[in-house]
Amino acid sequence: MKINNFVEWTEELSVGIQEIDEQHKILVELLNRLYESIILRTDDEEATRILTELSQYTIVHFAVEESLMRILGYDEYEDHKKHHEELTRQVFELANKVKAGKLSSSMELLNFLKNWLTKHILIEDKRYTAHFLECGVKKSWSEQSWVGRIWGAVHHPTH
Repeated sequence: MKINNFVEWTEELSVGIQEIDEQHKILVELLNRLYESIILRTDDEEATRILTELSQYTIVHFAVEESLMRILGYDEYEDHKKHHEELTRQVFELANKVKAGKLSSSMELLNFLKNWLTKHILIEDKRYTAHFLECGVKKSWSEQSWVGRIWGAVHHPTH
């Protein structure tokens, strides 16, 4: 049974830089997989695996953004990094509560994750777009995101 996505990728969520947008799309896909797992009531281990993958991918994505900010001399780097650290702490705290059975994989968890993801992109991430583009970051190209290729090879290898 296929269910509707919990979060739909829209152009509104785009920061206008393909590499970052592709990474954000992976976060959206992971959140939708977690939603589907919870709605279809697959085993708790599956939801926990997806939540763990979401937590891990969040760290990778934030590291990429922060590296670009440092390299490109983004003035708001320190504030953005602190925001990333708080979000990472909250996600790992929730993941640990789910693993320990202290928080069920519920709509409350999903709504929290949806809100932090969409608000972070719409408010925090869109702030750096102009700076990145002024520094010469390419808007787009024809290849898949390099982080997406690496992540896919590690988490979903084809044999």
